[in-house]
Amino acid sequence: MSEAFDIYTLLFLVLAVVIFIRLRNVLGRRTGNERPPYDPYTTQDAKRATPPEANEPVVALPRGRSARASLETSVPSMEDIEAKLGRHATKDSPLGQSLTALMRADPGFDPGHFLDGAKAAYEMIVMAFAEGDDTMLNQLLGTDVYEGFQRAMRERDARGEKVESNLVGIDKADIIETEIKNRTAYVTVKFVSELISVTRDADGEVVEGDPKKVREVTDIWTFARDLASKNPNWKLVATEAAN
Repeated sequence: MSEAFDIYTLLFLVLAVVIFIRLRNVLGRRTGNERPPYDPYTTQDAKRATPPEANEPVVALPRGRSARASLETSVPSMEDIEAKLGRHATKDSPLGQSLTALMRADPGFDPGHFLDGAKAAYEMIVMAFAEGDDTMLNQLLGTDVYEGFQRAMRERDARGEKVESNLVGIDKADIIETEIKNRTAYVTVKFVSELISVTRDADGEVVEGDPKKVREVTDIWTFARDLASKNPNWKLVATEAAN
């Protein structure tokens, strides 16, 4: 009895080994390099949505607060407009009426948020001009103003002069005028700032300014943006020194 059991057991083991070998030859082994299983429900549109290869340029343009709000907000109500006007202007004043027209044309525009950005731009432009940062100025300035700044920097370099500027702070920044022309919005801001500025010649001698004196500077700058453009950024298109 035990002999028969051993023979049958051996036959079954041999048969199991043969079946395993054949199955492996037919189905193959997993090596870690297999293609993913075919999904019959994947559409051609989904395949086209696959991210580009690593060497293809991918540029994600950030959207400003104004652009996002414009996409999500319809024409604001009068209550919303009055709330945004806040301390900037009364609704019946000329400035209030022009700001109202701008907020209707660009529902994402908010005077308070705009001034926050304008103050940041003011500081960046002042420091970029002092440091001769042409790249930064090109991003923030309109064509005419950029060319004027470039010309002043070239003349300064030709004389071998260097400018040292320290913006102590911006005391006030107020919108004093707005206008829309041919779908381009213009906003004029009056800045009152405290600045330490000195110009030195090639030998390091002071030729203008005082490195120890804080001056109050008043500037009137006009920013512009094409309301038909998806680009939310404003650029400085005109400058005027009030003192």
